[in-house]
Amino acid sequence: MTPFDLVTRGAVLGFSVAAPVGPIGLLCIQRTLNRGRLHGLAVGLGAATADALYGLVAGLGLAWVSTAADQTGPWLRLVGALFLLFLGVRTLRSRPAERAADTGRSGIASTYAATVGLTLSNPATILSFSAVFAGLGLSRATGGALAAGLLVLAVFAGSTAWWLLLSAATAALRERLQPHLGKINLVSGALVCAFGAWALWSAMTAF
Repeated sequence: MTPFDLVTRGAVLGFSVAAPVGPIGLLCIQRTLNRGRLHGLAVGLGAATADALYGLVAGLGLAWVSTAADQTGPWLRLVGALFLLFLGVRTLRSRPAERAADTGRSGIASTYAATVGLTLSNPATILSFSAVFAGLGLSRATGGALAAGLLVLAVFAGSTAWWLLLSAATAALRERLQPHLGKINLVSGALVCAFGAWALWSAMTAF
C-alpha cells in the first residue's frame, strides 16, 4: 500500500468514525454555543486525539493493549458513564450564555483533556476501529514505524476535519440559535444523560 493510499484511507477512517453524532458531538455543539468556537473545537480535538490513539492500537495490532482494555473494560465504561451523567446534569442546570465566553488557555486545555479521557473510557472503540481497518484494507498495511505514524496523523486529520466542520457550522448559526439556547441545553443535557444511563447499564451488566 502506497503512502498516499494509507493517508487517504486513514483520513476516511478518522472522518467516518467521528461523524456520527453521539455524546461527544452533543458536547461539541453545546460547548460551541455556550462558550465559543474554540471550546467546541477543543472537544473535537480531544476526541480526535483519542481516535488517533485507538487507530494506532488497531493498526499495529497491539494484542496486549486490546487484552488489557478488554479486562478493564467494565471499569472504564463505568467511569465514562458516570462522567457522562455528570456532564449531562451540569448541562441541564447550566444557564444560557449571553455571549461566547472568554476562552482562556486553562479552560480550553481542561476541556481537551476531559474529552480525551471520556473518549478513551470506551475501549469498545478498538473493536470498531479494527473492523473498519479490515474493511478499508488497512489491516494489511506494512511499513513499520513510518506507516504507523502516517496512519495516526491521517486518522487525526480526518477526525479533526469533521470537528472543524461541526464547530464552525454551530458557531455560524449561534446568533439564530441564541434565543433557543435554554431549550438546546435541556435537550442536549437530557440526551447526554440518556447516553450516560445506557453506558452505565452496559457497564453494570458487564461485571
